[in-house]
Amino acid sequence: MKKGVGYDYNSNTMNYLAHAYLSFKNPGLLIGNMIGDFVKGKQYLQYPESIQQGILLHRQIDTFTDAHPIVLETKKVFRNSVGRYEGAFLDVSYDYFLANDPAIFSEPDWRRLVSNIYATIEMHIGQLPPSFQKMFSYMENGDWLYNYRFAWQIQRSFNGLLQRAQYIDKAANPFSDFEKNFAYMEKTFEEFFPELEKFVTNWIQKNHISLQ
Repeated sequence: MKKGVGYDYNSNTMNYLAHAYLSFKNPGLLIGNMIGDFVKGKQYLQYPESIQQGILLHRQIDTFTDAHPIVLETKKVFRNSVGRYEGAFLDVSYDYFLANDPAIFSEPDWRRLVSNIYATIEMHIGQLPPSFQKMFSYMENGDWLYNYRFAWQIQRSFNGLLQRAQYIDKAANPFSDFEKNFAYMEKTFEEFFPELEKFVTNWIQKNHISLQ
């Protein structure tokens, strides 16, 4: 969730699934959460209040995640391969575990949720940042959100990150790190994500946002 020097994180798949899921089917939160990395500083004030809340929630999620001890320790899995970009590769990995956690959703439930996410964004696409619109066309056509449940999508996402990063050896193989440390990362995800979900729920309640 961190940004890195010399790299356009907005142009790739990272933790979109987590941000979408943590919007709890609220359209404004969903849209704001999804475009959060494409809206800088006070630009969020240009949007309706419901979307503003989603953008602010996106920032809260990133801040909580980036400072969390479990995340700080787990992302070291990728340090030797990708250095300062380790957080981005962990983001993608955690979306895989989210998509495959039966305690959260079944496979059919994920399909329905993802279809609703795409449809909600399509309804508002003309109001959203052009850079997000371009990215979203690739996301929807490639069905990124649903395909996070497959290892081949994770590998494809990793390859995209490698191609766009300026300071990573193109011979690096972070997917090998993913495979070798699969059980460890799954365990840390199971420890971390409930804490993140609780944090988000509390933030929503504190800000009197309705999820109905």
